[in-house]
Amino acid sequence: MHSEPAVQIAGLVKRYDDKPAVDGLDLTIARGAITAVLGPNGAGKTTTIETCEGYRRPDAGTVHVLGLDPVAQNAALRPRIGVMLQSGGVYAGARAVEMLRHTAKLHAHPLDVDALVERLGLGSCGRTTYRRLSGGQQQRLALAMAVVGRPELVFLDEPTAGLDPQARRATWELVRDLRRDGVTVVVTTHHMDEAEQLADHVAIVDRGKVIANGTPEELCRGGAENALRFDGPPGLDLGPLLKELPEGATATETSPGSYRIEAPVDPRLVATVTGWCAASGILPERLSVQRRSLEDVFLDLTGRELRS
Repeated sequence: MHSEPAVQIAGLVKRYDDKPAVDGLDLTIARGAITAVLGPNGAGKTTTIETCEGYRRPDAGTVHVLGLDPVAQNAALRPRIGVMLQSGGVYAGARAVEMLRHTAKLHAHPLDVDALVERLGLGSCGRTTYRRLSGGQQQRLALAMAVVGRPELVFLDEPTAGLDPQARRATWELVRDLRRDGVTVVVTTHHMDEAEQLADHVAIVDRGKVIANGTPEELCRGGAENALRFDGPPGLDLGPLLKELPEGATATETSPGSYRIEAPVDPRLVATVTGWCAASGILPERLSVQRRSLEDVFLDLTGRELRS
């Protein structure tokens, strides 16, 4: 067991033409967990990950991956990590399974190639050259090449971009299996549901800095979007209900017959609202708890305007 984190970044700065892509970024990634790194286009997340992989040299700050400097000690680090790039990294004229077998031979104890091909649905395109694969097939091949060497840490850049629902689910299952085997997984994705489903920890990056991090539950907890909704007869007098609710709670009729209670949602609140309805002779319909999603949090933090 290792006490140090899988990735430790402190004060990372990377500039292009004197414009900072990463500007004093700090990030710690725990071993054996799935960490999702989210951010708008141009936020600095890809530059950060490429620096961790050793493809970029920091202008300032420190980066340690598995306790090693990814630039100065790249030869020692390379066999211990897997990298799935968003595009490229495969010879265009190479046949899919041949390329995977070649990659496997570069490692001491690779996964079973045939089993991996079967799991990711690559069998039917095994003799097809990379350039003739569909976008989804190229993605699955890149994923297979990233994990076939049994890495301690794997970086996955948009692993499910362009995949159909079946392939997306298969990818999620593979990522979860990696975590069960003790592999650290770092995922960059624009799919908020993917981060919510997979990640143990989420870091949101914007303007070259980490602006929020925590578990999906921690990030989504709190805020005005935590509410209880129910339908009933229109025009209910909510004054008596408000007297029974916690201090600071609000109760509004958002549209005729649709009611919204904004307060910390817990079993006691649900019991209070349903008890008031029962005492008032009201049958609440479509009672539901609404919590902020990770997408809500992301948009609240980074803004809702389009980025160029």
